[in-house]
Amino acid sequence: MSIVVPCFNEEKSIPLFYKEFNKVTSVLKDKVEFEFIFVDDGSKDKTMEEIHKLCKVNKSVYYVSFSRNFGKEAAIYAGLKKSTGDYIVLMDADLQDPPALLPEMYDYVKNEDFDSVATRRVTRKGEPLIRSFFARLFYKIMKHISQADMVDGARDYRLMTRKFVNALLDMSEYNRFSKGLFGWVGFKTKWIEFENVERVAGETKWSFWGLFKYSLEGIIAFSTFPLTLSSIFGFISCLLAFCYMIFIVISKLFFGNPVAGWSSLVCIVLFLGGIQLMSIGVLGMYLSKTYLETKKRPVFIIADTNMEEKP
Repeated sequence: MSIVVPCFNEEKSIPLFYKEFNKVTSVLKDKVEFEFIFVDDGSKDKTMEEIHKLCKVNKSVYYVSFSRNFGKEAAIYAGLKKSTGDYIVLMDADLQDPPALLPEMYDYVKNEDFDSVATRRVTRKGEPLIRSFFARLFYKIMKHISQADMVDGARDYRLMTRKFVNALLDMSEYNRFSKGLFGWVGFKTKWIEFENVERVAGETKWSFWGLFKYSLEGIIAFSTFPLTLSSIFGFISCLLAFCYMIFIVISKLFFGNPVAGWSSLVCIVLFLGGIQLMSIGVLGMYLSKTYLETKKRPVFIIADTNMEEKP
């Protein structure tokens, strides 16, 4: 079983994570062998020093260190790509993903023929209300406009079979949105619910603006609905303009009313201009993703790793 752990400035969390995970290891040690793959996403603190300490006490601990910060999606992709286990677990180092759930997750995959066991939070205790509201709104929107199965409160924490992971790795796209990819590949998935858990150390790396941009990534990656919406706005604008034109002609010819002044004209111009700029912006976002994909740049660059030493 490969345990993939993306890390970014988690020097305080890693020792606590490893200590807590050892409790799970003792429960499953007669059933599976473990390998840990820590992916350092260009941390600025002593994250790598803590990982090196673990490597000295456990020969099954491996690491992949990026040349710079490429983002969590790149770290997830690198960890999955480097994993060799029959079963792969993806989880965060901050213990917001409870390791205690792993025996139950393993039992579902091993004995009940599931290809993946995923987790979701049933509460958002400790989160700002505005952040929770927009998170739930995002999942509601994606449920209606996307073909990918995205569940409200879903975490990246999941246990997957090798078949499931290989399907994910077949999609080597540069602009990655794992929550959508997990649902898009399909397969039989079991969902486990748990209460929200606070971080054991450090601070969240996600700001409200960062999450907003991440949600846009998901919408663009798994839906063309914004493009359709732009077309709908354009059609409605043309229809309203045509109706207003008829109203002005009838008003002038039959009632002798003068044409409305500059204020109404300015409002119309600004309205149409706003729709045009918004539509161009939406089109530009899709075009920018296409542009990045055509460059064929690597999703990540490795600066250091001990995976070559793996027996």
